[in-house]
Amino acid sequence: MGDNEAEAGGAVPSRRADARRNKETLLDAAAKVFVASGVDAPVRDIAREAGVGLGTIYRHFPTRADLVIAVYRHQVEACAEAGPALLASGTTPYAALREWINLFVDFLVTKHGLAAVLRSDTAGFEALHGYFLDRLLPVCAELFDAAVAAGEVRSDLTSYEIMRGVGNLCVGAEGDDRYDALRLVDVFVAGMRLSR
Repeated sequence: MGDNEAEAGGAVPSRRADARRNKETLLDAAAKVFVASGVDAPVRDIAREAGVGLGTIYRHFPTRADLVIAVYRHQVEACAEAGPALLASGTTPYAALREWINLFVDFLVTKHGLAAVLRSDTAGFEALHGYFLDRLLPVCAELFDAAVAAGEVRSDLTSYEIMRGVGNLCVGAEGDDRYDALRLVDVFVAGMRLSR
């Protein structure tokens, strides 16, 4: 194999890795804009945040629904991966659970806007909701179980109840400046803690 062939063979995985990183940067930027301004935020705001042109966004995501769904899946994966990393970080299990729930709240702001984008695709929305539960419920359970085992939180709850409670506290938060869902979620999470 000649040098040019070896370089060409090595360039393909490198280009794929670069493309994957660029797409993740774009999705992170879109998520940030969606959390701040909702899923109807102008695409130019997302392009500015990501440092790319509008054409780059439309090349990857021809419709707003495509972009919102991709952000949704990206955030689910980020939340799923964050749980074990937070537990391994050396903080207490309760601190890891609390930090993960804060990430979950950011995700929920985007998720609630998704329903409006997909209002005509009930089956697609239900499939995404199933994916969301399949990926995040076990992560919440791992964090919660670790906090219970450490004697930091009450044990008479389930991870489903926790996620549902947090979700209910976030409903409508994106449309009301007088309502601070994160503050109420903090009160809810503090209420799970056992006094020492």
